[in-house]
Amino acid sequence: MALEIKVPAVAESINEVTIGRWAKKEGETVQKDELICEIESDKATFELMAEAGGVLRIKVAEGATVAIGTVICVIEEGNATAAPTVTPTTTAAPTPTASGTPIEMKIPAVAESINEVTIGTISVKSGDSIQQEDLILEIESDKATFELRAEVSGKIELLVQQGQTVAVGATVCKITPGAAGSAPAAAPSVAAPSVASGSNSNYASGHASPAAGKILAEKGIDPQAVAGTGKDGRITKEDAAKAQAQAPKAAPAAAATAPVAKAASGTREDNRQKMTNLRKTISRRLVAVKNETAMLTTFNEVDMKPVMDMRSKYKDTFKEKYGVGLGFMSFFTKAVTMALQEFPAVNAYIDGDDIVYHNYCDVSVAVSTPKGLVVPVIRNAEQMGFHEIEAEIVRLATRARDGKLSIDEMSGGTFTITNGGIFGSMLSTPIINAPQSAILGMHNIVERPVALNGQVVIRPIMYVALSYDHRIIDGKESVGFLVRVKQLLEDPSRLLLGV
Repeated sequence: MALEIKVPAVAESINEVTIGRWAKKEGETVQKDELICEIESDKATFELMAEAGGVLRIKVAEGATVAIGTVICVIEEGNATAAPTVTPTTTAAPTPTASGTPIEMKIPAVAESINEVTIGTISVKSGDSIQQEDLILEIESDKATFELRAEVSGKIELLVQQGQTVAVGATVCKITPGAAGSAPAAAPSVAAPSVASGSNSNYASGHASPAAGKILAEKGIDPQAVAGTGKDGRITKEDAAKAQAQAPKAAPAAAATAPVAKAASGTREDNRQKMTNLRKTISRRLVAVKNETAMLTTFNEVDMKPVMDMRSKYKDTFKEKYGVGLGFMSFFTKAVTMALQEFPAVNAYIDGDDIVYHNYCDVSVAVSTPKGLVVPVIRNAEQMGFHEIEAEIVRLATRARDGKLSIDEMSGGTFTITNGGIFGSMLSTPIINAPQSAILGMHNIVERPVALNGQVVIRPIMYVALSYDHRIIDGKESVGFLVRVKQLLEDPSRLLLGV
């Protein structure tokens, strides 16, 4: 008995995910509740556990994008030794080569949401003799690239062209069994010349898979120069990743006639990488905000000396009592929550023809991770003390950098704080985190000369920026909000007294 493992629903707004890393290999034995693979969405990474024990049969490769509900693997009861190590193709037994009846090869259903695909690289020509499992062509969708392989051996007749868009289920070629199907030598153009004589050379030898081909193209490496370790000598993604580009050969004849130019020092290689789903989502949302809101930014400066003095005075006692450090983020979060309650439009958002006002302050805090920027949410920050805010920031930042934030921890939020100052930013115009209406940008603290009581003094100054949606927040409210934040930070005792 076999148990199908499907991609679970991870959130309402997520319709597809990417298979990240398989923790187990094809044919290995897994135990119930053991990690099988990681699933990546445009918001977070999830772990998929085995629902039962048995032998793992993988249906979807790493890096493939699939719809929610897609079967990505099967767990068969038994142990690894009792099952074949390679998943057989579930086609009918090879058609007798003497039949001569053409077999139609059609575009398979690749995902529920995909209705049409584009014909990618075609690896054979009409009239070629091919063997069963030989690669015929690549199928490209807007989510992934798939391979179409021969179901039987025989002579092929192509019905499509490279670059053509066809519907799922369309016939792309016909294979006539028995038409010189047993004589691969009749198609010399398909043979891989780099394979040494005496080896089991065939079409797959020296041919790169789609993923491997892209990696080799990015590195500028000829597939013929790479030894494949896959089936029948096929170049796998791992082979391509390990391959090293050879130094370009010198052209002495050209050098003798061409003017001598100064050689460029260092390497001049390009490294092309596919955007992650998270990065694509960030890009799409930021562009949408710029295009769909009347965004404006107002600035002010804050004298950070009072906050720095209070922090220096109490940070040791604070950490000893609460077990967390006293940072600047708790001061800014408290100041923001007080100001939001005084200027409710800054804590609201537009929903169609309505304005939705929040009577709570869920503050989103931007966190930089290796995969991109994420914005976890501090719920009901207006009800928290300094130590509670600091502890929650540490917890969320740690989970973000470990890639373990849940959808709930990143959903919602009524206002966002981003701190570019930790990277040395002096001034910026942060982009609103939709559907919110405003975002506060913090920057680095620099000692600057300022006039104080008729005297020029040196003070630690931070520039702060408030980007806001002018459709809902007027200039008076935006400036008033930022001035209120400035007042609270320059006299932090107000934060404790609530005045």
